[in-house]
Amino acid sequence: MNFNYDVLVVGAGHAGCEAATAAANMGSKTLLITMDMNKIAQMSCNPAVGGIAKGQIVREIDALGGQMGIVSDMTAIQFRMLNRSKGPAVWSPRVQSDRAQFIIKWREIVENTDNLFIWQDTVTSLIIKDKTVAGVKTSLGVEFLAKSVVLTNGTFLNGLMHIGKTQIEGGRVSEPSSSGITEQLKELGFTTDRMKTGTPVRIDGRSVDFSLMEEQKGDDDFHKFSYLDFKPRPLEQLSCWICYTNEEVHKTLSDGLEDSPLYNGQIKSIGPRYCPSIETKIVTFADKTAHQLFLEPEGVNTQEYYLNGFSSSLPLHTQIEALQKVPAFRNIHIYRPGYAIEYDFFDPTQLYHTLETKIVSNLFFAGQINGTTGYEEAGGQGLIAGINAHLKAHGGNEFTIKRDEAYIGVLIDDLVTKGVDEPYRMFTSRAEYRILLRQDDADMRLTEKAYNTGLAKQERIDLLNEKKKEIDRIIGFTSNYSLKPEYINPVLESFGTSPLKQKAKLKDIITRPQIDIKNIAEHIPAFKEELEKTPNRKEEIIEAAEIRIKYDGYIKREQLIADKITRLENIRIKDKFDYNSILSLSTEARQKLEKINPETIAQASRIPGISPNDISVLLVLLGR
Repeated sequence: MNFNYDVLVVGAGHAGCEAATAAANMGSKTLLITMDMNKIAQMSCNPAVGGIAKGQIVREIDALGGQMGIVSDMTAIQFRMLNRSKGPAVWSPRVQSDRAQFIIKWREIVENTDNLFIWQDTVTSLIIKDKTVAGVKTSLGVEFLAKSVVLTNGTFLNGLMHIGKTQIEGGRVSEPSSSGITEQLKELGFTTDRMKTGTPVRIDGRSVDFSLMEEQKGDDDFHKFSYLDFKPRPLEQLSCWICYTNEEVHKTLSDGLEDSPLYNGQIKSIGPRYCPSIETKIVTFADKTAHQLFLEPEGVNTQEYYLNGFSSSLPLHTQIEALQKVPAFRNIHIYRPGYAIEYDFFDPTQLYHTLETKIVSNLFFAGQINGTTGYEEAGGQGLIAGINAHLKAHGGNEFTIKRDEAYIGVLIDDLVTKGVDEPYRMFTSRAEYRILLRQDDADMRLTEKAYNTGLAKQERIDLLNEKKKEIDRIIGFTSNYSLKPEYINPVLESFGTSPLKQKAKLKDIITRPQIDIKNIAEHIPAFKEELEKTPNRKEEIIEAAEIRIKYDGYIKREQLIADKITRLENIRIKDKFDYNSILSLSTEARQKLEKINPETIAQASRIPGISPNDISVLLVLLGR
């Protein structure tokens, strides 16, 4: 067996799988090391992918040539486009996934990717020479050498699980934790800390009274994650279910708080503010008499359900007693209780935008090791780390994505510029260019960029070019086709919108909120005929064209703002200043600029504590 590789990836979670497949697909001889080959891309928490802002990240992963969108489409048991009542800037795709099929599909991809190999083992330390990583050592005593190493350790670094006063070492239920790497990196000067996350109880569906719950069905339309031209979803589509806690539930939970690791001092690390445990909810929102719970199916061939909204580390008996106070769960049987887990992470300001560490060359971090939470955030980081690990191994130029190009760009810039003080989760509100970062146009933004780097293949470029051509054709038709008042006014009045006083272009009529392409096309035969010419992915292309027409002014305005900021992104300042010697900067600015050593003026402006005056000082020193 050859123990030399171009890229080594440690951990086969969502970050590790994307990193490994990206590096291998770009041509690197890649080794993916995992503790358990049967848990590749395991969904440690809820059996779902996407959601608000997270769905946009999955679309971006797919547009770049990653795998998460493909796997999610192939294993979906429910699809919903969230936020449809709002503007398309915040439409967010989400699927319920068959947990077992998700693993099977990912393993199938990993095992059949050229240049990619798997080794089942635990990495105990890194091989580092002259501040450059050279490989890893494992618990079986094997040394693997590589030009680049990507760490995607998830919650396994010194993982400690909590169920009431019971503490169990592990990275996930029934799986051991990993030690050695944190301690080694601390000795090298890395800053590390602890974070906490949790997961809810898993319920046997046979013990649930579904008649006392509200059914939530999925969407039955063309939407999906991958931009590749797939057939309809292969698995049976299932419903989710909604119910609520009540005051009896809250009293039972309150009575058990003295045994809660979150409140008795047992857990000292930081938990996710935006995904709180049920015990945190009843304390923080003490005035609320009910909290919504979502019961989510785990797959088509299992009775296991995930209870979203009931994450907890309370003792087993407290969790069960509280659940039995919910009418639908009065005869509840569970597979396992919820638990909290503490784990090590590293301050992400110790990384470049490529996700390479500043302290050790050719070493990359991706996923929860950087203080993030979520499969999607992990997958996006893994993809960028894998691309750059390959490029670093072969002497290529670095690959980065800007904030106005992708949510992945926002995610990584936030991490390396601002750091984290709680598990980082993506929201649409974190992106200042939301209307440019829509889920419908991730391929427009990113596929050509990924193709030029070598990850996205010709098939994707061909599909993109066809889509661009068809969108332009539809928009061109609406821009040139005029309508007379006497012809179209009865139609407009039937839709509840004001009549025309003179001839108008079809494009201007489509911008009205009461009008969409489909309803107006039914009354304009020439337009309907033009739409029918769309050869493939007709609904996707028509929707994309309509968004471009309706939001054209907003898109152009936001692009102008982004272009202005880009000028600051082009002013590079890395290693140009001894910040501690610039006394005209505030003390806080000197300290933070010295620590982060930003790449550009724009990145410096986003560092918390850096004022406009500090930026002006730097621009003056640059002669601007």
